[in-house]
This record gives sequence, C-alpha cells and structure tokens, in this order.
Amino acid sequence: MHRITGKTGGENLIEMSPAESFNDDLNGYSQHASSSTGSFQHGQSGIDRQQHSKDSVFFRDGVRRIDFVLSYVDDKAGERKQERRKVYEANLAKVGLELETEDKSESEDGKTYFVKIHAPWEVLATYADVLKIKVPFKVNDIPEKSEMPMNWLSTPFRLPEHIMQPEPDYFTAPFNKSKSDFFLIDNKETFFPPSTRNRIVYYILSRCSYYRDECDDKDKKGIKRLLNNGTYTAAFPLHDCRYWIRSRDLNCESERNNLYKHWAGFWYFFKEQPLNLIRKYYGEKIGIYFAWLGFYTEMLLFAAVVGTICFLYGFLTYDDSQWTKEICSEEIGGNIIMCPLCDKKCSYWKLNTTCNSSWQSNLFDNVGTLFFAIFMGIWVTLFLEFWKRREARLEYDWDLVDFEEEQQQLQLRPEYETKCTKRKLNRITQETEWVLERTSTDLMGKLVLCWATVILWISLIIACIIGVIAYRLAVYAAFASIMKDSPTNNLQVVGPFITPQLATSVTASCINFVIIMILNLMYERVAIWITDMEIPKTHLEYENKLTVKMFLFQFVNYYSSCFYVAFFKGKFVGYPGNYGYMFGKWSKLRNEECDPGGCLIELTTQLVIVMTGKQVWGNIQEALVPWLMNWWGSRKARNHPESLYSRWEQDHDLQSFGQLGLFYEYLEMVIQFGFITLFVASFPLAPLLALINNIIEIRVDAWKLTTQFRRPVAAKAHSIGAWEEILSGVAVLSVVTNAFIVAFTSDMIPRLVYMYVYNPTGKMDMKGYINNSLSVFNISAFEEENKPESDEYPSWFNSSITTCRYRDYRYPPGHLKQYSHSLQFWHILAAKLAFIIIMEHVVFSVKFFVAWMIPDVPSDVRARVKRERYLVQEYLHNYEVEKLKVQLSQNSNNECTCNPMIYPSLDKHEVLSECL
Repeated sequence: MHRITGKTGGENLIEMSPAESFNDDLNGYSQHASSSTGSFQHGQSGIDRQQHSKDSVFFRDGVRRIDFVLSYVDDKAGERKQERRKVYEANLAKVGLELETEDKSESEDGKTYFVKIHAPWEVLATYADVLKIKVPFKVNDIPEKSEMPMNWLSTPFRLPEHIMQPEPDYFTAPFNKSKSDFFLIDNKETFFPPSTRNRIVYYILSRCSYYRDECDDKDKKGIKRLLNNGTYTAAFPLHDCRYWIRSRDLNCESERNNLYKHWAGFWYFFKEQPLNLIRKYYGEKIGIYFAWLGFYTEMLLFAAVVGTICFLYGFLTYDDSQWTKEICSEEIGGNIIMCPLCDKKCSYWKLNTTCNSSWQSNLFDNVGTLFFAIFMGIWVTLFLEFWKRREARLEYDWDLVDFEEEQQQLQLRPEYETKCTKRKLNRITQETEWVLERTSTDLMGKLVLCWATVILWISLIIACIIGVIAYRLAVYAAFASIMKDSPTNNLQVVGPFITPQLATSVTASCINFVIIMILNLMYERVAIWITDMEIPKTHLEYENKLTVKMFLFQFVNYYSSCFYVAFFKGKFVGYPGNYGYMFGKWSKLRNEECDPGGCLIELTTQLVIVMTGKQVWGNIQEALVPWLMNWWGSRKARNHPESLYSRWEQDHDLQSFGQLGLFYEYLEMVIQFGFITLFVASFPLAPLLALINNIIEIRVDAWKLTTQFRRPVAAKAHSIGAWEEILSGVAVLSVVTNAFIVAFTSDMIPRLVYMYVYNPTGKMDMKGYINNSLSVFNISAFEEENKPESDEYPSWFNSSITTCRYRDYRYPPGHLKQYSHSLQFWHILAAKLAFIIIMEHVVFSVKFFVAWMIPDVPSDVRARVKRERYLVQEYLHNYEVEKLKVQLSQNSNNECTCNPMIYPSLDKHEVLSECL
C-alpha cells in the first residue's frame, strides 16, 4: 500500500489520498481484533494495521463509534502526567464511557498515543436527559407553503434536496430517559447524530476530575486544564471521512464530503448554503454564523446595486459640475492665488492646480451621496429586522426555542465551577446550585483593574493616532518641497494625480494600517486575560464580556483615523496670520487643512486603504496560514508513504478551530459592517467591495473549516449573541455619522446655501460659487514664521500680487470686522445643523416605522411553535394515561408490575457528582 499526499494535478493534501489503499473497503479491524469492554492497555497492540481502513471511525470491533479522541506523548519527565491520565481515564470509565488506546508504535511519528472514546447508549440517554436535548417524537404534519410564483427562476441557485434537507422534519421535545418509548427511536446507535454525541462526550470530559479524591481538590478537573498543562496534546471529535472522497462504509454519513462538494468550493459561490447540513455536522453555533453571514451577504447585494448607481450618477455628471469647471478654467481658477498650506516650505499656488482632485471629489460629493446616506439608514433597519425573522425561523427549525431558559444553567464554565465554594438556592428553579463567593472589595478591585486596562489600551491607540497625525503634519511640508520639482510631475497620465496631499494621505493611511494590525495582535491576549480574570459564569457570559472589550478596542483602533479625517481635519486650522497649531506654536506643526478638493476625497482614500487592506489581509491569513501549517505538520507523514495514516492521525495533524474561532469571524464581519454604514456617505462603492469580499469569505471559511481544521465540538446557540446588540448600536450611530459627514465633511450644504440665498444673479445655478467660497488675506500681514522661504516662491509670483485666498467665510481686510466670520458662515452653520436634525428625524422615523411594521417572528413560525407545544402536552398526557392503564391492568391480574417501555429499565451509570 502506498499513501500519496496529493490529488492529481499536484495539489498538496494533508490527508491520505484516494489512490491505492489496501483493503480500503474495511471500516474497522476484523472482528477477531475486537475489544468489547474497557480501556485497551498500552503495549497490547499487536493488531495488523493493514486490516484497518484509513477512514474508520470505529473501535477495532468495527461496531462502536469513536465519539472523541485524546492524544498525548509520553515524555521522559511525565510521571505526574501519566498519573493524571490514569486517574482521569479511570474516572471516565466510571461514568460509563468506553476507551480504547492506540499504542505509540502504531502512530505515524512513533511517539503519539491515541485514546479513542465511545459513549454507549446508556450514557448518551442519561446526559441527553440532563442537557434537555430535543429529539423527534412525531413527524411534522403542518403542510408546507405553496411555492411562490416564478419560483423556477431560483433553480440555478438551489442545491439538491438531500443536501438542503438531510433529515425529515419532526416535532421535537426534550429527551426524557424514563420515557424513551415516547420518542421515535428506530436504532439506538444512530438515534443521536455524531454532533450530539461529541457534544455530550465533551460535556463529560470538561467536568471529569483527574484527582483521586474528587471532593478534596475541585480545581483539578476538566480536559481544558489537562490540555493546558500538557497531560494531553489534543482532544477532538473525528471527521466522518476524507473530505474529497466518500467513506466506503455505509454506516458512515460522509457529510464532510457533501459539505466539501456542495459548499466549500468557490465555484458554488452563487449557490445557497446547505445550512441544515452545516448545523447537523458542526452544530447550531457554527450553523447560525453561516446563516447570518449568508443573509448579510444577500442584503449587501441591494446596497451594492444602489451604491453603484449613485457612483455612476456621479461619474455621468462628471462634466456637469459648474464649480469644478471654474476651478479648472484658466480665467477663474488660473487667476486665483491661494495662500500657502504650510509654513516655510509651502508657497503660493494657483487654484487650477487642484483640478484633478476636484474632479475626483465630484464622483462622491454629489446629490446621489445624500440619497445613498438616507437609503443606507433605512437599509440597515431592514437588514436587522429581516434578520430577526430569519433567526426566529432558524430558532424553531433547529430546536432552539426556549433554549436560554432551559439550558443556560447547564452551560456553566468548568473554570467557574472549580472556583465555587458554596451552594445557594436558586429562587427561580428552587434548586441549589454552586455559586462563587466574591467580596465587594474583590469584585470592585477586579472590575477597576479590568476596565483600567481597557482604557489604557484605548489611550495607547489614541496616542498612536496622534502620532500618525503628527507624521502627516511633519511630512507634508517635506513632500511639498521635494515634489515641486519631482520627475513624476512630467508623467502624462499619473503625474497630475501625484500631489503632496495624496502622498501624505496614502503613506499615513498605510502606516496607520500597520499600527492597527500590530495593536490587534497585542490587545487580543490582553482582552482574553482580563476576561478570564473576571471568571464569567457561563460560556455565553464569557463570550459577551470578551465581545464588548474586543469590539470597543477594535472600534477605536479601526475607525479613529476615519473619524479624524471626517470630523476634525481642516476644522481647526484658523486663518492666515492666526493659524492653529497641534501642540502650540512652539511645535511648528500647523493643523492640517483639507485637500483642495475637499476632505471627503481624503476620507474616501482612508476608508479604501484600511477597509480593503483589512479584508485582503484577513482572507490571506485565514486561508494561507492554516494550509501552510498543515502542510508543514504533515511533512513526516509524506516521508513514510508505506504507513496507514489513520482517520484520527489525519485529524490530529489538522489545526484546532479553538473555542474563540467563531468570535474572530464575527468580529471581522462586524468591523466591516461598521465601515459600510458609518462612513458610507463618503464612498458609495463600499457595499460593493464588502459584497465581493463576503462572497469569497463564505467559501474561504467553508473551505478551511472543512479541509484544514479538526472537527469542532458541536455547540448550541440560539442567536448571534452580543453581536446583535452591537449591530443595532452601530446602525443608530451610522445615521448620526452620515448626517455629519454630509453636513460638515461634504461641500453640499454650502453649495445649496449659495444657490438659494447668495447667488448674485438670482438664478438656480452655481456660477460664481468658487469665488464666493474663498476669503481674502493681505500678504503683507503674514508673520515671518508663516512666510515661504525665498527659494520656494514659484516663477510666476511677483510683487503685483498683494492678496491670497483661503477656504473660509470671513470678512476681507479693511472691513470693520476683518478676518472674523461673516454672516454667510453662520447661515451655512445653521443650515448644516438643521440638515442634521431633519435627516436624523426622517431616517429614525422611517426606521422605527419599519421596525414596527415587520414582526420579529413570522406568523407561520408562531403557529408551528404553538402546534408543537400543544402536541407535546397532548402526546405526553396520552402516553401517561396508556401507561397507567397497562399498570392497572397488570395489577388487577396480580402480575408483576414493570414499565411498558421499548427498552427495559437499565441501571444508571454514575452521573458526575455534585462536587464536580
């Protein structure tokens, strides 16, 4: 037998290829090699590995399914570890799990032991009862809705029915072990799907002690601690087959192969996602993430179409901009002399030199932008409201209704349980439960320390942003001096676009992006550390606390530079003769003025660099890093093609998805959501870029999860958690930010005020706007430190030029109120504030009306929930009545009373004791 590490065409694969495998039809060891009970001890291998299939997910007997695998390396200084493993595995056997160990001599590297774990029916039934896992009791009898008209149009986007609906639709109820015959149990071995089985086993593993006297040392408990201290190297459930080929065992579902074929391939980007299959294989928590990501991408399609239309409107009206024509004309723009943009190194310049940036600004700064800002305020409301409906439907379809109430107390973190010292009565459940005693001083001290750390890191970000601003101020003068005689000025196509403003903005944005990525890596560990220190009670509480800290940090980290350009740059520059300085005049760092084309084009540049850079880097990191690590980790296996490379070894060589794997996926998408909502008025093409990225993101996430990562432990989640509240907060903030961008960053309001009030001709046009929007300054009033150096003066400058112009609305020299703000300035300010108030009220009114009109739960889902609850009560009542009749009948005949169940009553295995 030869094991090849790649498919045809040279594609490197981590697992065994479909080429030549001896006896591949076998799905376990031959029956004579079976081990019926208990743990397979070290050194008792002696099994012919050639009789074993590389796709086996069973014990050696070929019957008992492997629900979980633990791996470890028995190092020289490992006596304590060996003792822990011995006690831990003995305790696992006590609660009913069956273990079988693969000796290191049978492993690929000759060093690793593999402990295979099987949960028999009795254990599964007991813990399914404890965890209130919902199972089917009746086939769904509610007729499906009739097909929509023109439904055939969606045929190209559909997947085969057996992929979209891998299981029949049932009514379900929480499992009750004492009433097993109430449920639709055809086969005990397949009744609980593999994802439910591995969830139950992990629940046991995370709470089982590795100390002999369990009640003496509660802290020594759980697989997580054993992984942290190196007792075990990995713990994971198995994939059911190799991803590119189906398992030859008819008892294996080969769902991984179905996911790879119909979901993980980029050529399926236009197809719907097999959400039910994802949920069945990976669990509800991962399933709901991909449901949300898919829905978000669908909704982005509408925003992208409208944004593209608005951009095309700006492009098609490119030549109709009267103010741009005036800037570019020799008669107007060529005769307007502008004041220097920096001290000493910047000289006087003609307005028509900014012709290109003015044209660029007009692509985004037009009436279409205003319409799009209002549209996005409504779009984000529709997105959130329709997602609530989709979430409610998934909550019902995936048996998550009442999940929070029934199961949240059963999801306590082992790290919390180990710190508990006393029990307390729960007033709601009237049951005693473990609680963590905390003094007010200890609680307050930890709270202050945690949030002081968060504030410290946010302050560090702000300091970095101030540093980047200082860089912009310092290098602008240098670029202005260097680039006036630069060879790039002679380039016919790009020469006019390479300006000191552009060079400063692009380099500062790139530096800011690098700082953002570095700070992200550093803060990630800090956030996890301070969240661990708080000792949250449940997994949901842990993730919510971490979510708030990480998002708050990321919000400041990613958006602060955009907020600076949008709302602060160019707003505090002062005027010639009285300029504003960043740290006072002694710093000589004069506050930045906007690009002559306006600050909106600079905000667009900043947004494109940070948003696009983050998305490209994120996709490369997500896809390339796991693949390279797996390729490197499997190099030893490639050097020994004669060995078997079993199912558990293949999965062991893959990357671990980790408890926070989904957290980072959500964080990436929510940050992107902020970019396309908070600053979309400056860049209508942002939703289009996000749409393209998300189409790739779905398939990249699917590919890496299916091929490059171990199978995650299935987990339940009835919603996207704290992210939903964050999205709602960003949606509200986006209305405010876009209103301020249109009012204060864009030039739209000053233009409208001029057209309706200050146009001297009285016509509804923009002629004369440029001259009206520029104030006059007397050159002779310049202070010495503001004047250009003698060698910086342009060749056309002469003594006849006595005044220069600058962007502001101030009275001219010689006026009684010279250089103070004119009446037009206050009219424009009032118009800006009025616009903000009107836009916010209009958008918020529409938002609340839409939210009120669209119910969170669809009517058919409400009907199904009521129907299911009614059936559960009716069926349970009838079940108890029939059971009572049988017992009374047996008593009347003086016969032995016994439970009329499909399965006889079995001795319960020991459930983990309360002291765990």
